[in-house]
Amino acid sequence: MTPIVRLHHLGTIDYKEAWDFQESLFQQVIEEKRRGLRPVNHLILCEHPHVYTLGKSGDKNHLLASEKELSTWNASFYKINRGGDITYHGPGQLVVYPIFDLDQFFTDIHKYMRYLEEAVIQTLSKYRLEGFRIEGLTGVWVNALSPRKISAFGVKSSRWVTMHGIGFNVNTDLRYFEHIVPCGITDKKVTSMSHELEEELSMHEVANTFCSIFKDLFGFSWEN
Repeated sequence: MTPIVRLHHLGTIDYKEAWDFQESLFQQVIEEKRRGLRPVNHLILCEHPHVYTLGKSGDKNHLLASEKELSTWNASFYKINRGGDITYHGPGQLVVYPIFDLDQFFTDIHKYMRYLEEAVIQTLSKYRLEGFRIEGLTGVWVNALSPRKISAFGVKSSRWVTMHGIGFNVNTDLRYFEHIVPCGITDKKVTSMSHELEEELSMHEVANTFCSIFKDLFGFSWEN
């Protein structure tokens, strides 16, 4: 049976508000599975005001700023329950949160992460950018001669239900990455589509391109 996915375009939304929304859907899907039902899956797309998030295995020393400095930059900070280290979300970054019951797709978290990366790689190719993986690291990079990270990933799963997901730099202000050690990686820089292409892109267009590719990769249907 083809999985069904409900799409949520939330626009620009406070990080904690989006996190609470994710948690509510996450718990709903888990509860429906416990009752023997086949849940609808969810795909959330949004942008956040400036915020730094630290995964449960991350090192807070990778945040290179004090609370006072964060306030000066109108940025907030959250320690959260996904995997991975510290990252930044902000305006111009496409944030994607799949709340997927992997029992309807495949029960393999490694494969799931590679599919998330592949969706970004294929989206980049539509804009004449070649994205690639680096062995041993989660993420998508561009520019093979001097790799720059363009998309970061961090997920949580329970009973094969996922939450959290992708931060994809489209028109992101890269100066905000200067205040952290992004994903704990010290020897590679961060970039965005607009920086690489030297032009600002339509967030709506990139999001639509991404969604089309994501749908084809995972083989689901949108909820009517």
